[in-house]
Amino acid sequence: MKSAVVVFPGSNCDRDAARALERMTGAAPAMVWHKDTELPQGTDLVVLPGGFSYGDYLRSGAMAARSPVVRAVAAHADRGGLVLGICNGFQVLTEARLLPGALTRNTGLRFVCREVPLAIANANTAFTRAYREARDTVIPVAHGDGRFVADESALDRLEGEGRVVFRYLNNPNGSARDIAGIVNDRGNVMGMMPHPERASDAALGRLGGAPVFQSLLEAA
Repeated sequence: MKSAVVVFPGSNCDRDAARALERMTGAAPAMVWHKDTELPQGTDLVVLPGGFSYGDYLRSGAMAARSPVVRAVAAHADRGGLVLGICNGFQVLTEARLLPGALTRNTGLRFVCREVPLAIANANTAFTRAYREARDTVIPVAHGDGRFVADESALDRLEGEGRVVFRYLNNPNGSARDIAGIVNDRGNVMGMMPHPERASDAALGRLGGAPVFQSLLEAA
């Protein structure tokens, strides 16, 4: 699998994502700067990492969604390429309209940083197939703007089409219907607020996120 990690000003989980990908695939991903206009040729997977792109000015992910590289990411997704947005990356995907809904201030207006239990709502996606028979997992979150919101018709559509992939078992931010991660209608773009790259190595004491990367390797 040939992968790429996009780096925005303010990204702080780009190297973590790169290390997780290298551990799973055996090959270091390309690090793509936000001003680049093209992805490396032959890229299978693009990861938009966590952090605080552009300092979260205006809205989290709003400025990053207008970066030149996001047009290349959108074209990659349109061709059927895999895209994973983690935390701030999820925010960028909604701001770029590659995923529906929005990520808003947490209930209580506090930054949340802790491990959270998650239900595997759909294990039949390119991002979750390695969970197979698992019903739940534990992956840490770290965000202040992680409350997923959408209108009722959009939520009903996500539910009805099986596009809710992860669901909080102990909702830390007030997300509608406990949603922690979703995919687009083609199933090749996923956004999730929890950080699987922080739970993908035994040295970190956590492995709950490793199947995300294993799934992507199988899919590619």
